[in-house]
Amino acid sequence: MKQRLKGSIAPVVTPFKSNYEIDFEAHSRLIEYQIENGSHGISVTGTSGEPSSLSTEERIQVMEHAYKTINGRVPFVPATGSTNHQETLRLTKVAQEIGADAAMVIVPYYNKPNQQALYNHFKTVANSVDIPIIVYNIPGRTGVNLEVKTLARLTEDCPNIIGVKESNKDFEHVNRVLLYCGRDFNLYSGIELLCYPMLAIGGAGSISATSNVEPAKVAELHDAWEEGDLERARNLHFELMKLNDVLFKDTNPAPAKYALGLMGKIEPVLRPPMGLPSAELQEEIRQTLIEYGKIPETVK
Repeated sequence: MKQRLKGSIAPVVTPFKSNYEIDFEAHSRLIEYQIENGSHGISVTGTSGEPSSLSTEERIQVMEHAYKTINGRVPFVPATGSTNHQETLRLTKVAQEIGADAAMVIVPYYNKPNQQALYNHFKTVANSVDIPIIVYNIPGRTGVNLEVKTLARLTEDCPNIIGVKESNKDFEHVNRVLLYCGRDFNLYSGIELLCYPMLAIGGAGSISATSNVEPAKVAELHDAWEEGDLERARNLHFELMKLNDVLFKDTNPAPAKYALGLMGKIEPVLRPPMGLPSAELQEEIRQTLIEYGKIPETVK
């Protein structure tokens, strides 16, 4: 399974209708768009999927819908973590029950547990299921960093913790993950500009919000690397940089959702308290999509 869980695992947004209900038809189309464009796996209800705006039951509905839509064509890695320990346990068990290939579990956000508390949390979650667990470390949004020594303890004590999505911009930290967790540990980039550099040190792939908008190129970067075409992979790294930058000038997934709206994939709706980017950034996103050939100049 560790070998299957490599490459571009697309963290698909949760589309809403204008009345804020989940748009499951659009969700199906987004998943098809990812698979048709070469994404190596699908994730839902992670940061890009606005999990904090969904009820627990809605998260389960999105997970079940995604699993049925994917229908085994690519690995399915739903995000099941939350700020609530019991909710995390429930969602992770549901992921196993519906047939997910792995579950991605975020460091609990807002409440800022210490390192021993984080160890206890993840160990309990991992021991509650048999499926692989990918830890999700994103200190910029959780308020706490999962230290390498804590992650190393977890990988030693929990055989089904097989990887980590690192959205830590500290590349020294990222290097030490593989040093202390093992070179065969699945390291995924959650920082768009580190997707290529992480491959260079032995990373397994990426879980990148940019793949919502440009799945083919994000997946191709990984394919090129695996094929040994380092120049093509490096060129794609720089080619994607401007799009990566504009999609993170506001809080993810607001720019990505606006972009997908311009592309006709979804209604560009976020549940409050989230909202769309400023008019100035909207125009910058539009111009960037035109430059990348994602929309014609006539689209407003």
